[in-house]
Amino acid sequence: MITDILLLAGGLVLILAGANMLTDGSGDLARRMGISDLVVGLTVVAFGTSAPELVISVISAIKGSGELAIGNVVGSNIFNICAIIGIVSIIRPMKVKPSIMNNEIPVVFIAALTLWVFGNLAVWRGGSEMILTRWEGIYLIGCMIYFMYYTVRKARDTQDNDPENQPQEAAKPPMSLVRAIIYVVIGLGALIYGGDIFVDGAGGIARAMGVSEAVIGLTIVAAGTSLPELAVSITAALKGKPELAIGNVIGSNIFNIFMVLGVAAAIHPLSFGSIGNIDLVTMLVTSFLFWAFAKFYKVNIITRLEGSLLVIIYIAYTAWLIINA
Repeated sequence: MITDILLLAGGLVLILAGANMLTDGSGDLARRMGISDLVVGLTVVAFGTSAPELVISVISAIKGSGELAIGNVVGSNIFNICAIIGIVSIIRPMKVKPSIMNNEIPVVFIAALTLWVFGNLAVWRGGSEMILTRWEGIYLIGCMIYFMYYTVRKARDTQDNDPENQPQEAAKPPMSLVRAIIYVVIGLGALIYGGDIFVDGAGGIARAMGVSEAVIGLTIVAAGTSLPELAVSITAALKGKPELAIGNVIGSNIFNIFMVLGVAAAIHPLSFGSIGNIDLVTMLVTSFLFWAFAKFYKVNIITRLEGSLLVIIYIAYTAWLIINA
């Protein structure tokens, strides 16, 4: 048990450090190739903060732990909305731009709805278990590619029409080419090795505690892999930049379902195991509340009260998981 905890903690440290190095190194390489800071933020940074989920889910899929892969994503998305948006809104009510409320946040709900439908298709067809097939995984990847294309094209059009949105030269001097490459290589290596021992540790803890890998994935693994998003969002809120916190959560939740589970399922079909409709519907409902809180009551603002309700939902859901473990 102690060894498993050490593996879990050590893997998490390597994952977070690797994601940070990979983001810095690949971001610098992208700028050297003439890619704007905006596009880097929409691609490299989005990948960087969701890299822990991607690595763990892919390795889990390869090792046949489908419920850990799916639990990681479902739990992370619930954590991102309820805990991160909730805590940030309590710290400082979050202003939501109308364009984000009408265009990007609904995609978070659509992604959650798509996963719920795909998860139940096999059962509706008379199957005995919920499963995410390889073809469904490929479809999810296609959705991610289209969303990125649409977002980047829209952002470029906005820049072209608004001089104030033109990318500025980074105040931070670029690292050397050799250093950037080293960061990418070491970061990728840390992610892969850290993800491998993290999955082993999580599985060992689940067996030692007599609970399913799904519960571990929905709680410990999900919260651990969402630390980059939590750190970025709280820092953004304290600096008076709530739009960064919102964008971080939106991008992460969409990336988690479309890309993380898409790639994992394309590699190996994922069985949901003990992850059921209660977990998927919780993700679906919280995704809807994310949009509804911004749309109604105090329009374009997620208030402290609404943030508190999100945190309460997360606490109640986690308590339900532990009681029924």
